[in-house]
Amino acid sequence: MASQYDVIVVGSGPGGYVAAIRASQLGMKTAVIERESLGGICLNWGCIPTKALIKSAQVFEYIKHAKDYGITVQGESEADFGAVIKRSRGVADSMSKGVQFLMKKNKIDVISGNGKVKPGKKVEVTGADGKATEYEAKHIIIATGGRARQLPAAPIDGEKVIEYRKAMTLEKRPDSMVIIGSGAIGVEFAYVYASMGTKVTIIEFMPNIVPVEDEDISKELAKNYKKMGVQLFTNSEVTKVDTSGKGCVVTAKTPEGEKTFEADIVLSAAGVVANIENIGLEETGIATDRGKIVTDDYYRTSTEGYYAIGDCTKGQALAHVASAEAIICVEKIAGLPHVEPLNYNNIPGCTYCTPEIASVGYTEKAARDAGYELKVGKFPFTASGKAKAAGAPEGFVKVIFDAKYGEFLGAHFIGANVTEMIAEVVAARKLETTGEEILKAVHPHPTMSEAIKDATEAAYGEAIHL
Repeated sequence: MASQYDVIVVGSGPGGYVAAIRASQLGMKTAVIERESLGGICLNWGCIPTKALIKSAQVFEYIKHAKDYGITVQGESEADFGAVIKRSRGVADSMSKGVQFLMKKNKIDVISGNGKVKPGKKVEVTGADGKATEYEAKHIIIATGGRARQLPAAPIDGEKVIEYRKAMTLEKRPDSMVIIGSGAIGVEFAYVYASMGTKVTIIEFMPNIVPVEDEDISKELAKNYKKMGVQLFTNSEVTKVDTSGKGCVVTAKTPEGEKTFEADIVLSAAGVVANIENIGLEETGIATDRGKIVTDDYYRTSTEGYYAIGDCTKGQALAHVASAEAIICVEKIAGLPHVEPLNYNNIPGCTYCTPEIASVGYTEKAARDAGYELKVGKFPFTASGKAKAAGAPEGFVKVIFDAKYGEFLGAHFIGANVTEMIAEVVAARKLETTGEEILKAVHPHPTMSEAIKDATEAAYGEAIHL
């Protein structure tokens, strides 16, 4: 294995491995450094295996409601929790092997160990045997990702107070669980465990669950989760978790006063923090701010020859953001013409609970606060033939346009498979498509996606199906 490269990437998540592949495609000799498994947290412990868990939960829900579809299932259905976990891990393992194949296909050297950047465009890698080896590159890309945020009131012990990795590998389904935080991680695991029979309580510090979403989306998800039996406490703060007994006793300040909750397991899902400690930033002179590496629009750090992408930088902590940043960073390094900075206001956000959530652009409140006069349209899936036929009438599509010029300011979906629909709006906004043009774009019937056109018709006072 060589010791000198054009590009070395530290970390092989959806930012790191994409950067390595694009660099190799552009003719650069490339290496990637990874201390665990190729694919990083997203592929091994996040995006992919959680979706496998959610699919198992959805199948179980289908079986429990088979009579609604005219199908009789003999006997009691039961979720084999161990088998569900095993399937999820198998999906993750197969995807990691896929990344291994891509590394070989693109002739990228994979270096196992802990990477630490050093002055002079060098990276020191310490292997499992404790031996350190130094490598040099013209360009070094830091893609070290993030990890679960630790809360002072709920220190993670890996047994009773756990984070997402442990939540994916529990040997036994807990009878009860308190989830701290209602972002994507919190509500996705809430659905998985509640659907399989766990009594779930969510405690959220902000006024609404899924607090980054449009307020109408938050209210709709809250309604659905309460119907499932999930207890929700918003405007609430966990002040203590006592693990001295058999289970956990959680103390929280709520609008109704101090409350205590008993549970077998507490899942801390209060966001992520960047992995930037002990990777050589100080020695290399790379600037940080509020726990993130500082970069320009092309991911150059304050030290020439060093770059940073993904969750360790200021952008949204999303896999597709890391991948987009990776390509922009590498193409700028390669000197390709017309490389555009990423528009962080046109990044789709997807949450894979049931019903799913997908959004892009301004929320209604943010658009009004920005001074826009709006045209807002909503179309409920109760009026969608495809949704009714699928037995999934929950949720709606909400679209937001600038009343003056028709600019597509934002869209907010909640319902079955809406994460597969949001890309239409992302592309439309990228192409500066107006509301009038959406009205004239023929959408296929019957589909869930035609609700985008139906909602646009509602925004323009032309609703046909409402």
